[in-house]
Amino acid sequence: MPTITFVLCDHMLATSTTLPIEMLRAAESAAQGRDRHAATLHIQTAAISPERVETRAGLSFTPACTLDQAGHSDMIFLPALWRNPRPLVRRDTVLKPWLRRQYEEGATISAVGTGCCFLAEAGLLNGKPATTHWHYFDQFQKDYPQVQLKRQYFITQAGSLYCAASVNALADLTVHFIQRLYNKPIANHVERHFSHEIRRAYETTSYFESDTLDGTTRHHPDEEIVQAQIWLQDNYGRDIKLSQVALRFEMSVRSFNRRFKSATGKSPLQYLQEIRIETAKDLLKTSNLSISEIAYRVGYQDMGHFTGLFKKFLATTPSDYRSTVRAKLFSVDSQSP
Repeated sequence: MPTITFVLCDHMLATSTTLPIEMLRAAESAAQGRDRHAATLHIQTAAISPERVETRAGLSFTPACTLDQAGHSDMIFLPALWRNPRPLVRRDTVLKPWLRRQYEEGATISAVGTGCCFLAEAGLLNGKPATTHWHYFDQFQKDYPQVQLKRQYFITQAGSLYCAASVNALADLTVHFIQRLYNKPIANHVERHFSHEIRRAYETTSYFESDTLDGTTRHHPDEEIVQAQIWLQDNYGRDIKLSQVALRFEMSVRSFNRRFKSATGKSPLQYLQEIRIETAKDLLKTSNLSISEIAYRVGYQDMGHFTGLFKKFLATTPSDYRSTVRAKLFSVDSQSP
């Protein structure tokens, strides 16, 4: 049962929470109507304190729990804020460390509009692409110079971090998440019911950070292989036998390897290794987990094997990589006012 947490805060736009919740519930209902074994979503709202939250629309929401009570989330939605977000974002001392902890534990986090400032303020977007509401482009770039602001895109993705420029873009992003949670027919069903107009494809309005070490991306027309890639991205920390993955997608191992290589230019094993090494790089840079803990989190119980693979891809050991990137981050941060 995937746990999806919607963060509530004062002066938020109600639709930046209510719209994706309604879309996700519609997807759940449609999926279970077709398959009674389809996943049930655990959707919860959480806030810094248990008090009611006042939205810009004058609606009041009572969070189901506090952030401390929320537990681990598979997916987190951060709301848009009305007008200048800086006073609220800057005085926060609870949400930012909570977001960093959830990110380190593997949560997918999305933010919309000025709510993207929460991710930037937490340092999670440093060196990564992001977008925000067009009205705050200049201020956002001034406040967060280490973030790669993509003004021409409505949606950006960097690993498990997503930014949407507006509530309309968030609707498109939610359709994308629904496809990951269920499948493309369910995503199409929800999109048709919530958007009667013809919308541009998610990929055409989005900026994707490179998915792999050599800069290639996962986008191609083989839908079953796309679903296999998504499954590998969501489950890389498990003990994965690729023969079982092939069986999961109703292919022989030979056919799975051939189609995967044709679609992506890589074997399934190479693709899985790159996901794991990319995730390990991020954890080495942003977390204080030990190298053995990181190896375990990305699916390797043998430290020697993990170290050898890391060195094969990056020509350096995990410990040397951590020392190098931490030195660079410290150098950049120490020059900040």
